[in-house]
Amino acid sequence: MTSTIPFIDINIRLNLNELSMLKNGRKYIIPCQSYFNRQPRNDLAKKEYERISNIAKECIGKHQMSITDERAKQAFPELEKMIQELYTKPLPRKLYRRARREYRIVRRLQKLIRTQSDIIIRRIDKGEGFYLGRKTTMDSKTQEYMNKTEAYQIITTDQCPLMNILRLVENLLDYLLKNKAITQDRRKKLLPDINKIELAYLYTLPKIHKAGIPIRPIISGLHAPVRCISKFLNDLLAPIYLQVTRETTFTNGIDVIRRLEQYAAKGYLKSTTKLFTADVENLYTMVPREGGINALIEFLNKHTKNGKIGPFTIDMILKMARLILDTNYFVYNDKYYHQKRGGAMGSAFTQVFANIYMLEWEQELIQHQTSRNEIYGRYIDDIFMTTNMNIDEITTLLDKVQHKDPNIKITPTTAQTIHFLDVAITNDNGHLRTFIYHKPSADPYYLPYTSDHPHRVHRNIPYIALLRAARFCSNLNDFHLERIRIELTLLLNQYPPKILSNQFQRFFQMNKADLLIKKFDQQAYNQLHQRLLYSQTKRKSTILPLNTDPIINPPVLEQKPWDKSLMLVKYHFETRPNLTFARQFYAWWEKHYQYSGSPANRINIRLIPQSNKTLQNYLIRKKPNQPLLKGIDATRKSTINT
Repeated sequence: MTSTIPFIDINIRLNLNELSMLKNGRKYIIPCQSYFNRQPRNDLAKKEYERISNIAKECIGKHQMSITDERAKQAFPELEKMIQELYTKPLPRKLYRRARREYRIVRRLQKLIRTQSDIIIRRIDKGEGFYLGRKTTMDSKTQEYMNKTEAYQIITTDQCPLMNILRLVENLLDYLLKNKAITQDRRKKLLPDINKIELAYLYTLPKIHKAGIPIRPIISGLHAPVRCISKFLNDLLAPIYLQVTRETTFTNGIDVIRRLEQYAAKGYLKSTTKLFTADVENLYTMVPREGGINALIEFLNKHTKNGKIGPFTIDMILKMARLILDTNYFVYNDKYYHQKRGGAMGSAFTQVFANIYMLEWEQELIQHQTSRNEIYGRYIDDIFMTTNMNIDEITTLLDKVQHKDPNIKITPTTAQTIHFLDVAITNDNGHLRTFIYHKPSADPYYLPYTSDHPHRVHRNIPYIALLRAARFCSNLNDFHLERIRIELTLLLNQYPPKILSNQFQRFFQMNKADLLIKKFDQQAYNQLHQRLLYSQTKRKSTILPLNTDPIINPPVLEQKPWDKSLMLVKYHFETRPNLTFARQFYAWWEKHYQYSGSPANRINIRLIPQSNKTLQNYLIRKKPNQPLLKGIDATRKSTINT
């Protein structure tokens, strides 16, 4: 149960230390990495001081305070000395030995992966662990996926399409600017950075929780020419889609439980009620281009104001959508490909595009369920339904829907206990029971306590885990079982018992449920469960209130004014050397700049720790060579971004 066991699908010799390192998971950070950097410690300290002092000086200057007066002449040398001392302070011997040992293990793993060309290492799909397998096997599964979906076409020429895509992006933005749909400032934000621009590339994630270990293809376009437009169009359309489909769209597992509890409270849940889930097969790649565009046109005709969303006409939105879909080019295995069906899995616009396409398909099911007071809900390609019909009747309905569109294929399942997203749901003779679903093939994972993250990250993990358990588990017994599971897993991940005890106690005290520490009281737990279930979650807070109209005033166009009183200070975090930086920086600021009547009293400081590289950063290499991704004519650089 410690961390997460790597899935090894290849004959490879790993010693116990290497296996233990991989079990830490992809987010694990080995300690004190800067001590094994070739750059001298004094140089690192100087670079850190220059960066932090420039932030502080800029903020001080904006508040009409001098950065050259006697106060500054005394303060900043003191800040430099503080940072220099933090960086040059030697590590305790025990910590240094541990850091050196872990660094050497990671270097050996890097060398092993690099020297054996047929080894591929990836993170597992929907998990935190590592997968080690043969590259030829993954390539074969990728080719099989491409053949099955018929969504990808190899480009027979060796010419990189990057510059052609860039010209299309520029032309579209110029058209939007000319028609006053965007400002010059917006154009600059939507235009890619010529110094970073590159073609997207495809990599795959193994689904180890499924038979045969199929793959999930991801097209990574972090610096692709259309990335900013794709995100912008998603942010323009998604709030409208979510408002239109508020009653039939699940945003997370909490949403599912809320709907189910309301359904049961109204007396619709009976001993005969059946629970159905269905998975839409390869949704992102199976949406036909013209069919998807037609669905988008129909959606826009219904949900625009005088044919517009904000300043954007339907024609402008379609031009953006077609550009994104038509330029789905990427690199895979040293060749150029074009995705001719659906959208790229990794492109922001793809999700709302697929959702809008599904909206027409699911209308018959929605109307059928609504007329019978049953639940129908979907989270992208996962569908959940309740029914009091017999199996033959619901099977007939689903078969009918199956034949509606040959591009959409669903695989329905039903059982007494089913799982949807991360929720397990049981109809216990007409009584609803929900709890956290744990995949049989997945080890429980929490970030190991030895990972070099800021301590507040580790402290919050037990609290957040209990919060999730109280929201998901409908009865006290399941909650206690989950609490025991959390505690055991964290103890095996080297979390000190005292921290767990304090955080568990903090959870019950902050949520006014101290009684549950001493007594098994289902009624008290019900109150806790309901209070937390209906408290606002981070994701839920992003959904627009009912009185907001995203058609007239698109949130993506809202200008978010910068808080001039806020000073964001990002600093390099490592155990020991920079552990006390935050406390010392606040003390330094208070000593020199917080006095009666000081303009600095209006400044709010937010220190943001920047952690070192994770195991994923060290071990996983999925990006092709730069020459394949770039293909930018150097003479072109001076003409872009003008």
